[in-house]
Amino acid sequence: MPVMHSNGMPLGTAAPSFSLPGVDGKTYSLDSFADAELLVVVFTCNHCPYAIACEDRLIAIQNDYRDEGVQLVAINPNDAEKYPDDSFEKMKERAAAKSFNFPYLRDESQAVARAYDAACTPDVFVFDRDRKLLYNGRIDDNWKEPAKVTRQELRELLDAALQGASVDFEHIPSMGCSIKWK
Repeated sequence: MPVMHSNGMPLGTAAPSFSLPGVDGKTYSLDSFADAELLVVVFTCNHCPYAIACEDRLIAIQNDYRDEGVQLVAINPNDAEKYPDDSFEKMKERAAAKSFNFPYLRDESQAVARAYDAACTPDVFVFDRDRKLLYNGRIDDNWKEPAKVTRQELRELLDAALQGASVDFEHIPSMGCSIKWK
């Protein structure tokens, strides 16, 4: 499985709008998260080992930062015809099995993934209160072995942004499976 890296959306870019169905039966848009201080958009999927390895970390991040006004949303843009494990039904099953504590949305047309210039799963984007991009990079420095993580870039960014501190540090691209384009 070839490894892909995120493309690196320019910092300060406005969050592209979206309206996508969630596994919970609701439709979500940027406005659905208007109360969030920070919005974390993660392009992910059900079948990629990189994405699977990060699920528990994303759940923990949402748990740890929810009360501080951080909202995470996961979006699956993969071609479900070629990758049936990424179908909407399988997404519902995965979200229930893992007890996702954040919306898990389906980007069937892949238009949202293209608007964000997402390249891999997982691909993480963090937007400030004005929905300007603060970060497009990896979650941490060891996707495979959580116990060996030494740097947690996503948490560092969230902590700094919530404290009003500088978020000007090196953004190391996300790494994962390529998005499965139609």
